[in-house]
Amino acid sequence: MPRLSTDRERGAVSVTVALLSVVLIGFAAISVDVAALWAERQKLQTAADAAVLAVAQDCAGGACGDAAATARTLTVANAGSEAQAAIVGTAPTPATGSVTVDTTSIRDHWFAPVLGIDESTVTARATASWGAPSGGTAVLPLAFSWCEFQAQTGGGLPSGTTERTIFFTKSSGTSCTGPSGNMVPGGFGWLTVNAASCQTRSSIGQVLWSEPGEAVPSGCSTSDFEEVQDQTVLLPIYDQSGDTGSNAWYRLYGYAAFRITGYHFVGQYSWSAAGTCKGSVRCIQGYFTQFVELDDALAYGVGAPRMGATIVGLSG
Repeated sequence: MPRLSTDRERGAVSVTVALLSVVLIGFAAISVDVAALWAERQKLQTAADAAVLAVAQDCAGGACGDAAATARTLTVANAGSEAQAAIVGTAPTPATGSVTVDTTSIRDHWFAPVLGIDESTVTARATASWGAPSGGTAVLPLAFSWCEFQAQTGGGLPSGTTERTIFFTKSSGTSCTGPSGNMVPGGFGWLTVNAASCQTRSSIGQVLWSEPGEAVPSGCSTSDFEEVQDQTVLLPIYDQSGDTGSNAWYRLYGYAAFRITGYHFVGQYSWSAAGTCKGSVRCIQGYFTQFVELDDALAYGVGAPRMGATIVGLSG
């Protein structure tokens, strides 16, 4: 009798283990296969972000090209040849200011087939938008008038690499300035800087205060200007100004993209000044250009004035 009882117990354990094996495989399916799905989706999201930013950069530059082909190329490069990509909605144009890309792949499971689930479809979506900059931090606390910008560019969007010289208003020689030779008496276009920096944060429509005088603001150093040598920067452009001295102000109209090839200011602030910018002539040399920037620190808006600069960013 004791021996018969032991045999029955062994049979019961076998049945129990067999039943629990299905449960254990189910847990494995949940832990391993679900983790693999999550990793696959992260990879697809990275691919979607890269694809949509590439398309948005092309469109922001003025030519979307074959947006679907661009999206597929970037998706395969980031998620593998099995991944697919598609433009959501209508094909983007430079004027739409937004594009969405969906990425898709099929993930085979390792343990889930025991439960009748052989594979799953994984998807990710990313949206990018672009527009002219509407706010941000200018790397140089220096503003120029809309009138001067039009005089330099002929009134149209800048293009090419025709070198320009942007003079301080006293020596600009244009009809943009008032009787004093400056837009505001005592103002040379320098802006009041943020605390302990050589930068000024601003947004379109905002009134910016003038740092009076011809000298560089006290918060700036030669290294601040060395960082922008032969770089494209955003120059604040103002369309209104008023008052005098330390109370002078400029109303920000927008931002223009400018490639700096030389400058000459008061003191030791001089670089590549073989041209006009030397001696007693204070100015910046370079050229207005088309510029697409991926920068989360800059705001953008479809309604902001376009003066060569375009900001691209993820928006969904």
